[in-house]
Amino acid sequence: MSQSIEPRTGAETADIDGDEEPADRDDPTATTERVDASTADPETSGDTDETRSNARDASGTDAGHFTFDDLSVVMGTYNEEAAIATVLEDIERVTNGRAEVVCVDGSSDRTPEIAREHGATVIEQEPQGYGVAVEAAIRAPDRPVVVTTDCDDTYPMERLPAFLEAINDGADVVSGDRLYHGAETMPVFNRFGNHAFAGIASFLMGTRVHDTTTGMRAYRREVIESIEWTENTGLSAELLIRPLVRGYDVQEVPIPYGERAGETKLDPIEGGAAIAKSIVTVCLEERLRQL
Repeated sequence: MSQSIEPRTGAETADIDGDEEPADRDDPTATTERVDASTADPETSGDTDETRSNARDASGTDAGHFTFDDLSVVMGTYNEEAAIATVLEDIERVTNGRAEVVCVDGSSDRTPEIAREHGATVIEQEPQGYGVAVEAAIRAPDRPVVVTTDCDDTYPMERLPAFLEAINDGADVVSGDRLYHGAETMPVFNRFGNHAFAGIASFLMGTRVHDTTTGMRAYRREVIESIEWTENTGLSAELLIRPLVRGYDVQEVPIPYGERAGETKLDPIEGGAAIAKSIVTVCLEERLRQL
């Protein structure tokens, strides 16, 4: 049966100051459906995935109420000295300095120096592409909730409370949908390409998704640890597709998308072709895995 993830109609602000009593979670084996972002429909339940269930059992993180003390915000950084300070200051302000920040950096400018000045943990590596940096970033923290973002000041750190709230409500992955509000600040060619990527992925998975290449997502750490990631330029799409096909609870939420600070490092033609190839490859691998 074809399944769909519908975006939320808005993003609420959560009370996550850590003063509440922990809330008991449902049995994790009962949360295998891919839920509509606004309503959970038992008719859209996916197949239970043994890996997902085992990962949750081992981590023990289903019970409890996550706060900013449980949150790591991670990013790959490359020559973003024009924007990195603003992004880190926004994270500091929104989380009251309680979230861990990890940057995996291959810059030749002052990006790593600025990041350290703002309290981020910086892991330096030779530039090897987007996916190599981001995979290193998502695997570095040991906190139970990991949020990915970009360091170009396009993503709204003000939505971190809403993303964490969705995780506390039972989501395994929360994915920011930039296209819901139109993404007018995104170049027209890129916007068209992102709609096309979502269409290709939706067709191949049999599940409607709206933004496969967004850089802002929240994950339970056990999701990251339970899956082998293989893509580089197309990692952002892979980070959505594999959890979704394997039956994790994935929710898309609308987010605003800001104008980029600095110049993009990705060639739209070459990069777009690599992303499309990754989407097809990952979707087919996951469908074959189900056989």
